[in-house]
Amino acid sequence: MENRNPFEHNYFIGYINYVSAQFVKVHFPSSTLLQSFTFKGENLNGGLVGNFVVIEGEQFGFLGKIQELSLPEKERLEFSEKSFKNSDFHPTGKIEILLSFDLFEPTKIDKGLNALPVIGAKVFVCSSNFIRSYFRKFGIKHEHLQTSPVFELGKLTFDKSAPIEVSQQAIFGRHCAVVGTTGGGKSYTVSKLLEGIVSNNGKAIIVDATGEYSTHDKNSYSDIPATLSTNSFFHYSNLTVGDLFVLLRPSGQVQQPVLLDAIHSLKLVQIAKRENRNLEQIKDGILIKKQALKRPIFDLYNEFSEEIEKSNADFDIQKLTQQLRRECVYDSHKFGEDITRWGDLDKRKFENSTSLFLRTENLIQTESFKNIFGFGKQKTDEGELATRISDFLNGDKKILRIGFENVGFDFQAREIVANAIGKYLLEMARKGKFNEKPLVLFVDEAHQYLNKSVKDEYFELTQLNSFDSIAKECRKYGLFLTIATQMPRDIPLGTLSQIGTFIIHRLINHYDKEAIANASSSANRNTLDFLPVLGAGEAILMGVDFPMSVMLKINKPLTPPNSNTPQFKI
Repeated sequence: MENRNPFEHNYFIGYINYVSAQFVKVHFPSSTLLQSFTFKGENLNGGLVGNFVVIEGEQFGFLGKIQELSLPEKERLEFSEKSFKNSDFHPTGKIEILLSFDLFEPTKIDKGLNALPVIGAKVFVCSSNFIRSYFRKFGIKHEHLQTSPVFELGKLTFDKSAPIEVSQQAIFGRHCAVVGTTGGGKSYTVSKLLEGIVSNNGKAIIVDATGEYSTHDKNSYSDIPATLSTNSFFHYSNLTVGDLFVLLRPSGQVQQPVLLDAIHSLKLVQIAKRENRNLEQIKDGILIKKQALKRPIFDLYNEFSEEIEKSNADFDIQKLTQQLRRECVYDSHKFGEDITRWGDLDKRKFENSTSLFLRTENLIQTESFKNIFGFGKQKTDEGELATRISDFLNGDKKILRIGFENVGFDFQAREIVANAIGKYLLEMARKGKFNEKPLVLFVDEAHQYLNKSVKDEYFELTQLNSFDSIAKECRKYGLFLTIATQMPRDIPLGTLSQIGTFIIHRLINHYDKEAIANASSSANRNTLDFLPVLGAGEAILMGVDFPMSVMLKINKPLTPPNSNTPQFKI
């Protein structure tokens, strides 16, 4: 059926009578040609606004979409329901040309328009099988047509009998965004995309903000969920020193140097223990600096400086508050008379760092943060998230859900943990871990994590930008990002501009629509005009690898998410 001639005489509806660089107009010899009909077992809707048509040329064929229909002015006065069913009326229509295809190489699709139809060219109703056969080829190089995985995403909005199969490479290969207002169908679309990946033996990790994708947990293709603060933790040693600075927010002039010195000291303590160095300056896991001799500590530092200066936070964080207090000493003994030793307690530095002591102790002792970051646990303990991710990538399961439903909003923990997970996967990608087996990273409620910064009256502005870096860098590394959000205006423009595929559900807010229009080169005003009136589950699919945008009804996933709205009851 896919090889059926698109220019079959029985599909004919009119002639081109006007050509411009933006659109063409069609003349229908009879209004009866606009009516629906059945041909060879296929129901065709005729000439309706939104329907696809094909236009015959000499070397190229053209695929278009009907944008407008009208009657000549002189015929409008005679218009009636009865008269429209005969041949007395001659409507005209406006068609947007979407793409051209080579008549002699049917599999060859050109993104640009190398030619335009000529006046007098014939226009035909487009068979749903013709649309289907072309759509599944988008985004696939010719040599990979037979091996590139595809899955059915939905059906054409204007022709429910026309299934739309999409290439997994075209959807995810340049990153993907699923956007739309609440109730538009984003969650169902994300679930359908997950199922598509599973059907093609791919792998995906989803950062689940609310737990609504927990319905997938019992499926045979899903790994045991990594629910943070419950059965999983992201060990603090996977954080960077910068992440700790964001959590503790030290002020710049006094507290930041004290915190950095304390981290270096605790790393030295850990190295001394590992290397069996018995130093009198170290007592109970703390480096005591008050009046202590500097030389043994400096020698140890010089020997392991590269390890100490690494950005990871690999030290005993439970000793951090005590070590911070020990750092508040003068740099030399007796006010510079003896520079070989540290001096006595610096009361001014101590007092200026009091708020840092309190924040650090509060962070370490808060039960929720203990559970999230594994304070008091070893990195080798069961449930450590980095280990879970590594085991998942090496195992046979297809989906790993990282649940954030039990992660609180204090200290901006959600944003920091999500950013740290993104940074961890980014480093794996840079090392080539996904070159042979690509990974799709889904981030639900992405506006909670992207475009976030941390700043208060003392702490300097710090951007949480690991997902932005993934969007900009990781296409060539095989780590593909898929974000889902109801507020695309809150996603950084730099991230949105790297998104190659948009699945856009109903959008009403002007700024949301403008964010999509500015980020997507294929977005045009005619397409965006449909956004406010899309029904639940309906979406516009557009992207770099799709020469044409298409409106479709997303298929209901086999495992729907838990996204129902609670109902009022009598």
